[in-house]
Amino acid sequence: MFLKRSRFPAQALAAIFFISLAAVAAALVAQHQFGVKPCPWCVMQRGVFLLIGLVAGLGWLLRRHRSIRRAGLILIAGLGVAGVAAAAFQHEVAAKLASCDMTFADRLLSALDLETLLPSVFMVTASCSEAAAYRLLGLPYEVWSGLLFAAIGVASLIAVKKR
Repeated sequence: MFLKRSRFPAQALAAIFFISLAAVAAALVAQHQFGVKPCPWCVMQRGVFLLIGLVAGLGWLLRRHRSIRRAGLILIAGLGVAGVAAAAFQHEVAAKLASCDMTFADRLLSALDLETLLPSVFMVTASCSEAAAYRLLGLPYEVWSGLLFAAIGVASLIAVKKR
């Protein structure tokens, strides 16, 4: 069999690590090469993908420690739920607002001052209503993001159950 049972959780962590980084890379390519401007909720979802990637990467590196690997997978599942919630809020609420100033995402990004640390990744350049106009294969970007968060969450829970 391609995936040995005993290695599945570590392989899942590796896959989640690379998929999370690929999601952020895709967002950056869309922004810097194709002019897709991110709103605060878009940028916050990038941050969640980066957190998932960090946890998955650490869990993958420390895969010999079952309790750390398991805790990482559970944390990733929680971050996946947070990502789905952020994507859903962006799609259902923020996209319909004229401005997303002072929403949770905007306040969080301001408090963390991520735009100053790494503006090419974390700078907000659009309102949520402007960002809602961008589509990939007919679906808004936040829908794709939410689907990926859900898939990551499900994969991490499946990996937790594997021994």
